[in-house]
Amino acid sequence: MSKKQVNREKSIRRTKTLFEIFLSLSIIGAGGYIIKGITERSQPVGHSQYYAEPEPVTEAPTEPEADKVIYETYNVPTKDKFHGDLILVNDNYQYFKGDENLVSITDRNAEEGRTLFSAADPSETDKMLIVDKVYEPMASMIFDFYDATGLSNILIYGGYRSTEFQQKLYDDDLLETGAEESTRVAKAGFSEHETGLAFDFTTYPDYDYQGEGAYSWFTDNCYKYGFVIRYPEGKEQITKIQYEPWHFRYVGKPHAYYMTKNDLCLEEYINMVITQYYYQADQHLEFSDDDGNEYEVYFVLSDYDSETTTIPVPTGKKFEVYGTNVNGFIVTVYKNEEPEQEITTENITEDISGDDTEIISEPLTDTE
Repeated sequence: MSKKQVNREKSIRRTKTLFEIFLSLSIIGAGGYIIKGITERSQPVGHSQYYAEPEPVTEAPTEPEADKVIYETYNVPTKDKFHGDLILVNDNYQYFKGDENLVSITDRNAEEGRTLFSAADPSETDKMLIVDKVYEPMASMIFDFYDATGLSNILIYGGYRSTEFQQKLYDDDLLETGAEESTRVAKAGFSEHETGLAFDFTTYPDYDYQGEGAYSWFTDNCYKYGFVIRYPEGKEQITKIQYEPWHFRYVGKPHAYYMTKNDLCLEEYINMVITQYYYQADQHLEFSDDDGNEYEVYFVLSDYDSETTTIPVPTGKKFEVYGTNVNGFIVTVYKNEEPEQEITTENITEDISGDDTEIISEPLTDTE
């Protein structure tokens, strides 16, 4: 190889080496630049005026609803739907006799030493009878009437009647009026007097009580003792009985208050509770009386397939369950009072909630 060729090869190798060194330095420089960019872009970003840090989410503690009502079971004989303070007895609903706890008004007056009023018995029995629980509120009402008016000539002229005696009264009225049906006397088996929950007033010596003048006190105040004028004026098309200001019926204080203040006869009241305020309804009937006592009222359909019916009742409250003589029971809750009953059965539901259970019958219409 000539000297000239040797010099050319050395020159080529030197150029190649320099190029490789330059390429390596370029790659290193580029890598450093990339790393620097990444480092700069990874610095924390300042807060934008359009962005706010979200508040930390914490689970709120679960607390029971203070006003949630807990219901328990209360079993009653299904046949009891035919008995109780609120039973409807009229031309369409026959009274099925039960174990009426009847007492003699005359005997009770003697036992209590009461001479302010007396009872005249026009029936076949020798004593005027009435349901025991009705006697005391009736006597209290008469004594308060005396305190308010000074009149002491009230006479109990009609109380409990047997079916046989009611039939006699009905037949006698037809003979007197010549009518085919009576609007003054209920048919035998369909009279409130057969329940022992009703009584009639009269006065002596005239025997003509019309509830007028001073005696209007009874009409205005009887609800305070648990009584209503059973056949009120203006309701004849519903009750099918003419206005009888002398005929008082015991239904209990809460119901007497509501019926009186809302101008309802018993047919209207029972129909309203059954069709609007049944247990599964969105709301129950709730009201308070003149003294601030609070009540809740609702209806429960009787169990036609069982000898007992389960009644939902609120825990921790006094309640009463009475039949309607129609198709079930009306529950009355005394919201201000502690319970008198001891319920040992398990809870059945937590609150009032509707379901698909059909529990109401056809509404009552134009019934007695």
